[in-house]
This record gives sequence, C-alpha cells and structure tokens, in this order.
Amino acid sequence: MKTFRRGGIHPPKNKLTNDCQITELPLPGELRVMLAQCIGAPPRPTVKPGDRVACGDRIVEVTAFVSAPVHSPVNGIVKKLEPTRTPQGIWQDSIVIEPDKENPISYPEPRTKEETDALSPKEIVEIIGDMGVVGLGGATFPTRVKLSVPEGKSVDYLLINGAECEPCLTCDNALMKEHPEEIVEGTLLLMRAAGAEKGIFGIEENKPDAIKAMKAAVAGKPQLRVVTLKKKYPQGGEKQLIFATTGRIVPAGGLPIATGCIVDNVATAYAVYQAVRLRRPLTDRVVTVTGPGLSNPGNFLVKNGTSLNDILTFAGGLPDDTGKIIAGGPMMGRAISATDSSATKGLSGLVVLPHDEALRKPEGPCIRCARCVGVCPMGLEPYLLMLQADVKRWDDMAQRGVMNCLECGSCTYICPSNRPLLDMIKLGKQELRKKK
Repeated sequence: MKTFRRGGIHPPKNKLTNDCQITELPLPGELRVMLAQCIGAPPRPTVKPGDRVACGDRIVEVTAFVSAPVHSPVNGIVKKLEPTRTPQGIWQDSIVIEPDKENPISYPEPRTKEETDALSPKEIVEIIGDMGVVGLGGATFPTRVKLSVPEGKSVDYLLINGAECEPCLTCDNALMKEHPEEIVEGTLLLMRAAGAEKGIFGIEENKPDAIKAMKAAVAGKPQLRVVTLKKKYPQGGEKQLIFATTGRIVPAGGLPIATGCIVDNVATAYAVYQAVRLRRPLTDRVVTVTGPGLSNPGNFLVKNGTSLNDILTFAGGLPDDTGKIIAGGPMMGRAISATDSSATKGLSGLVVLPHDEALRKPEGPCIRCARCVGVCPMGLEPYLLMLQADVKRWDDMAQRGVMNCLECGSCTYICPSNRPLLDMIKLGKQELRKKK
C-alpha cells in the first residue's frame, strides 16, 4: 500500500455521510456571491443594482494574474452590492442576487467530442480561466495559474487527489462514485493543458467503491492509473501525495512543478470537465454537511452564494447542543463565527460538533515526549517552534523551517498536554510574512 515516508496520524474517520448520494439543495430566496473566492487579488464587480443576469454570466472583472472570475449561479436580478461576513466574521464585498424562480437555470449547448478534441492546450487553459475554476481541495488556487508551467519546466505527471484524508468529509468520495467518467475526462483535459503524459488518481484504501468506479473509468486508457493509498493523514497533502504515487520529493521551499508534477483535486477535475465540455462556469459544488446530532446530514450540491443558514436548515437544523461549526474538515478547517455567511467555491464541508466535543481541553506543560516530532510529515520540531513563538523569535522559527509547515494539525492532535502547537506555528508564519 502506497503512502508518504515520514510522520502522519490515524484520527477516527467519522465518515457519517459515506453512503449519502449527492442531493441538490433547493434554490434559496437570495444569493450573496462573494467577490474574493480564491487565493489572489479580489476582482471588481461589473454589475449594478437592477441589472438582470443570466446563469453563467460573469459578474466581476479580474484585476490580477493570480485571481479568478466569479459568475452568476442563476438567472435573476442584482438587488444590491454590499459587504457580507465570511464564515470567520470578516466583512467582504458581495453581490446579492434574487433568483428568477420561474427560470432559474439555463446553460449553453455542450461542446461535442469533436469540438473538445480540437481545442489546443492554450485554449483549454483559457477556458478554465474564463470559467473561474479554482482548486477545490481547500486552497482555491486558480487552476489557470497552476497550468501555466514556467519556462524551462515540464510536467510528467498530472496527479488527481482523491485521498480525502480529512475526517468527516465525503464530498470527493461521492463525486468519484457518481461521476467517475466525467472526472476522467476532466483529468485528460488537464493533462492536455499541462502537457503531461501520465495521470495518476490517488485514493485512500477506505474508499473501495470509489476505487472500483475510478478503475472502471480508466480501463482502456493506458496513460491513466489508480493508485490505492494507505489510510493515513495527511495523505492528501501535495508533497505527501507526490511521494506516495511517484516516489519524487518536493524540495524544501519548492513547488510540485519542481518534481515534474501538478496536483489537482477530483472536484477540480470535475469542474474542468464542466467548464470545457459543458461550457459551465464554476457556480456550484458538493458540500458535506455532517455531525452526530444532525437529522439529515449529507453531500449536497450547493450554489455559490447560498446562505450557510439555508444549508444547515436543509441538513435538519442545528441541534440544541451545538458547540462549534467548522468550515472544512476538523483537522484543517476553521471554526465559523457567522452562519449568516454564504457558500463559496472553497467550502468543502460544514462539521457540526456538540458542545462536549467542541471545547478545548486544559493546556498542560510540555512533557518532552517528542510525539509531535514523530507525527510531523515535514520533519519539523513543533514543540520548539511553539517555544520560539512564545518569545517572538521569528527569525529562529524561519531557520527551523517553519514555512514548510503544512498546517495539518497532526502535532496538536497528538499532544498529550493539549498544547496549541499549530496555533503558535501559524502565528510565527504570519509574523514572518509581514516582514517580507
């Protein structure tokens, strides 16, 4: 069984929605579409109150190379442009659209196979950029930028991350089971765009149905293969996935392209298929909504801009003992402070925790057990980095490689003294970025 070479943990998977099929969420009364939905510069709105928009219309102007456009997810009317809170409570510009419920969705005719096959790599990249496709594994890096291979570099492997090693989340698993052929077609398009000769799907062993579906989808395509990965967190990290599937090592401070690899998520590959073959911009995605107290958890197809309150209501509403809601998975996700926020391209899940599971345990002194060192997939010394952060020795943290931290949370998870190791490491990285 393939895996990465150093560290890692085995948290309980808690995949409560593993057998839930993808269900489309009902159309809400309004959509609050955030302008900034990727890593990079936020775009500018190109619509004003009173404008009528059609599903798929671009409603922003991109202002920088590292950015991505945003499109209307419905036919409707722009009601206003105003700030909306992000799930973490930060005010951000948004476009409020009232859907036309009599005629909510209309898409252009898909490209034929012949039309799709005739596209050049440059044209594929341009379409992916125009359709606003970003990385849907959590980072939301513009896919167009990732496919812009630097001069002097070449791509040997296009790796598709189907590990979904985060506990609780099952959105990628559901996609692979229900849309394997579309994911494969999107992968082949990504390979053409990047000039990659081989494509590899990395899927953890605890997803046998997804592995079976994807293996059937790649049958007869010798340039593609499915690699079964050991169940181990953070198996889905770019550097860990590259080593597990190809044996190549990303150099410290380097990017995957240094090893001749590009890594994309399965949901990104599916979005590329929709963008290129179906001419559909990225206006919705599958979101896992889960928690032990929810009456209707599941994997829901959610339109960009849908209120988190509407999503949670569809999942059965918040239980009385709710103590915390996490956007994303429990290891790398972030706690929500505002449920009146809206879904974005990067929202992979909502995890609702009861009060007794949400509280942090009292912090104790470091007992020098070195467990945090043993589980760190990057070979760092989290206990030392925390001590350096405590006394604001930011340059010392840099010398100890803190910027190589994946922020996977393995160190905090394993610490018997409940020390906030990752919190302090993040603080150090934040301070070092300010100095640049």
